[in-house]
Amino acid sequence: MASMLEIPPGMKIAAQMSPEPLEEDLAFVRQMGVDYVVLWTTGENAHYDYYASRRRLFENHGLKIYGFGNSDVHNQDAIVLNLENRDAKVAEYKSHLRALGQAGIPYTTYAHMANGIWSTERELTRGGADARGFNLATATSGRWQDRRFQLPFSHDRRYTADEIWSNYASFVAEVAPVAESEGVRIGIHPDDPPQPELAGVPRCIFSSHEGYDRALQVADSPNVGICFCIGCWLEGGSLMGKGVEESILDFGGRSKIFKVHFRNVDAPLPHFVETFVDDGYFDMYKAMKALQRVGFDGVLIPDHIPNMAGHPRVGTAYTIGYMKALVRRAEEEVRP
Repeated sequence: MASMLEIPPGMKIAAQMSPEPLEEDLAFVRQMGVDYVVLWTTGENAHYDYYASRRRLFENHGLKIYGFGNSDVHNQDAIVLNLENRDAKVAEYKSHLRALGQAGIPYTTYAHMANGIWSTERELTRGGADARGFNLATATSGRWQDRRFQLPFSHDRRYTADEIWSNYASFVAEVAPVAESEGVRIGIHPDDPPQPELAGVPRCIFSSHEGYDRALQVADSPNVGICFCIGCWLEGGSLMGKGVEESILDFGGRSKIFKVHFRNVDAPLPHFVETFVDDGYFDMYKAMKALQRVGFDGVLIPDHIPNMAGHPRVGTAYTIGYMKALVRRAEEEVRP
């Protein structure tokens, strides 16, 4: 078994970027004082040559690739529900892991949602900025890539929790050894939203602290951990079983948090709106302190930023500036 690819110690902020950046995009990230990036692509590019070429491109501009996702093996109903093309999708995922390892890229995010991310109409947050909202009372569908999943049953029937657990166990049993042999970390993202069931599919694994705990035990691998989305944890509220700080201290204390999505919401389910990091119902510094306490060594990224001043770079710069200040304060005040 290969050791995990080298990741320097300490909390690191990363920018989420296109793998085909403009020169001005690269300059913008460097001007913010960010050293790491995370990227996403589709299956046609999920091979060693492309990953290695992206690594060279970003490193030539002083940036390191921490993670690379492949959206064609992410949120796949074939894997979650054991559908006809399940084996082909699992083989595709293993090929993705091997290509990452060969290219020296240490991390990838995986999500296990069968019927996509659910949202309702965009709503206004502070200062009239529009942002993603979710209202259980009016929600009718979820989406992933170009697919839409509708109520009442996204896949023609109601699935049981036992089926979902069995399908996860068979998937992780196949992919964890590949991740270990390649030295690549897999961080599993929470269900979004973490509603117990949507359109006949239980969200029984990655929608609670207890579910994650059991899932990590099933995986039993140093290379399988969590992409800890603070926003999703806050969406779930009491449904998560344990709060953000307590969950970070538990999973982070076991070195199971590999990446953090740093975002806030105005309220927990059944109705939430994503808002600015300093404007939600949770004090995000509490999360940063907890991450520092456990010696978190992955990256934190801004995520789902409300539209700000008519240009996405404005909200990104605002959020990363705020995050950098919290990281510095935590490093000064908290001893790991």
